[in-house]
Amino acid sequence: MLRSALLYLSEQPQIFKFVRKNGLAKSFANRFVAGETLDTALAAVSRLNARGITVSLDLLGESVHNEAEARTAGEAYLNILDRIHEKRADANVSVKLTAMGLDISEDLCVAIMHKILQRAREYRTFVRIDMESSEYTQRTLDLFEQRLYPSYRENVGIVLQSYLYRTFADVEHANLIKARVRLCKGAYKEPETVAYPAKKDVDASYVRCMHALLKYGNYPGIATHDEAIIKEAKRFVKENQIATSRFEFQMLYGVRRDLQDRLVREGYRMRVYVPFGTQWYPYLMRRLAERPANVAFLTGNLFKELVGKRRQK
Repeated sequence: MLRSALLYLSEQPQIFKFVRKNGLAKSFANRFVAGETLDTALAAVSRLNARGITVSLDLLGESVHNEAEARTAGEAYLNILDRIHEKRADANVSVKLTAMGLDISEDLCVAIMHKILQRAREYRTFVRIDMESSEYTQRTLDLFEQRLYPSYRENVGIVLQSYLYRTFADVEHANLIKARVRLCKGAYKEPETVAYPAKKDVDASYVRCMHALLKYGNYPGIATHDEAIIKEAKRFVKENQIATSRFEFQMLYGVRRDLQDRLVREGYRMRVYVPFGTQWYPYLMRRLAERPANVAFLTGNLFKELVGKRRQK
């Protein structure tokens, strides 16, 4: 019930206008979002790199409304790649196709993505195409495989979500064509017709997909904070003599820093997904929905702030 409510709220832009003016909410968002500017994001990258952690930068923002907005978003990503290269940061980027104009024109989206991927190739870096809600899954995979991957095999990868029934078949196909995959559980509100409603089934699907990626995949990203799943990944790679150089763990900025550092100390590769930008509200609400304990953290701090203000009167 709480998760559904938070996911509903993530889709209400009028609430964002109110929340963005609230200092406490913005402060809480900074736990999960590396500020609103590229400079603040690059500072976060520097701190993570110093801890032995690589990064994937994501400029927050989803479906744009016109061609000008799509081209502006594309130019922003070219600038991000330029700045990463200038600073010699150990980072790549993650991109949502709807932010590049997919809902306006597939040809427009492809043209913008080709510019981004060409720049990535020049810098010998990598672009991850994020997966969005299930209504975009097939369109995203088709565009990736048919119009981007053939020209930029070394520079582009995809995300697959274990909560969808279809995902194991998508994993097998990705392994067949040697596409790089980030595996996550999925954060959008989906109908039971396309996604597992129960957590145990999502987790079981994740483990099954993870095994296939670890054994047969092309440098998969195992994106999870679930310690039981991480323990299983470590057991599986040891049993199958899979080198730690053949995959990486991935986590979200601001989530389980202790676990991130522990895995680095143990010799595993770790990449942290670092979002930034002014459009942080939908992302924040999805993070709260994934881990409702975060709601208690936010409300607890709100209570402390209110008590403090009363004492000052």
